[in-house]
Amino acid sequence: MPIPSLPPQEVTQLLVDWGNGNQAALDRLMPLVYTELRQLAHRYMRWERPGHTMQTTALIHEAYLRLVDQNQVRW
Repeated sequence: MPIPSLPPQEVTQLLVDWGNGNQAALDRLMPLVYTELRQLAHRYMRWERPGHTMQTTALIHEAYLRLVDQNQVRW
């Protein structure tokens, strides 16, 4: 079942709520963000050469690791 997208204002509000300690906001936000990233990655991957080895999920995870300051995250 696809997760519906939210207007940018609602996504921003979820980010604000999460920043204020609302765990439920993060629980609602993460599936939305992940779904959007998968859709973007899928569209991007269609332009790759035939036989490439990167998969959509791997692309999303690679992007996340590049965005996060790995020295500041407690894994």
